[in-house]
Amino acid sequence: MITKAVIPAAGIGERLLPATKEQPKELLPVFAKGVNGDLCVKPLIQSIFEQLFTVGIREFCFIVGRSKRAIEDHFTPDYSYLERLYSSKKEAKAKELNSFYALIEKSKINWINQNLPSGFGHAVLQAETFVGDNDFLIHAGDTLIMSEGNWHLKRCMERKIKAGDDATLVVRRVQDPRRFGVVRAKKIEKNEYSVLEAIEKPIELISDLALMPVYSFDPSIFSALKKVKPGVGGEIQLTDGIQHLIRKGKKVRAIEITKNIVWIDVGTPESYWTAQELTHRLYSKGP
Repeated sequence: MITKAVIPAAGIGERLLPATKEQPKELLPVFAKGVNGDLCVKPLIQSIFEQLFTVGIREFCFIVGRSKRAIEDHFTPDYSYLERLYSSKKEAKAKELNSFYALIEKSKINWINQNLPSGFGHAVLQAETFVGDNDFLIHAGDTLIMSEGNWHLKRCMERKIKAGDDATLVVRRVQDPRRFGVVRAKKIEKNEYSVLEAIEKPIELISDLALMPVYSFDPSIFSALKKVKPGVGGEIQLTDGIQHLIRKGKKVRAIEITKNIVWIDVGTPESYWTAQELTHRLYSKGP
């Protein structure tokens, strides 16, 4: 069973400036359903944390940058503030916060500082000591996927353990693959593929299967990341680490999420607007 997750959240968020000058993009709010079933607003990274907790993750490693202290503050329970809410008769809000704190108290949370924004792969590499000899999950801090019963997470973790994959990836068909890391793959059964090649932001169209930033790995990914050179953007790319695993004959598989599964990304102004619309539509009680 996989119980460890690495959550890279060290990106600068330049495309969302000036909103992200002081506030990390991972803390930008989206709509959600509260503990009482009412519409509420949560930071995206909190929704990711709660989703991962639901599928059995209990040890979390957040990779943050120098300007991301606010994320650590958010995940530090403030019981005096909670008491003030109860004293002010704001019980609904207090219960919402208390529910979040309860999950934090049941978790082991680690914080690692990525001093320089050197790429997604470099951020993952910082978690090697945290992971140790364990299988683990990677989940970006600025993307949320919502499937019925969190199917995509459960399947990603189960395939890794039961099928003995060295890496299990989550992919989705997209219209413009050049914006993503993509995989060329052979279908082995419904919604599942054997990955033949992984390329970050390809110039030529080799596939429309784009990598979603949710993966499960064994520790061999760290050795791979140490051997790859800076790629797209002059950064260490996780996609290049995956390609190194493939070249070494490792078993890399992918599960495909379908179009009816909701994918939320807050990386750009346009995608953040879409995230607001989608989550409001999902959780609003209105028509």
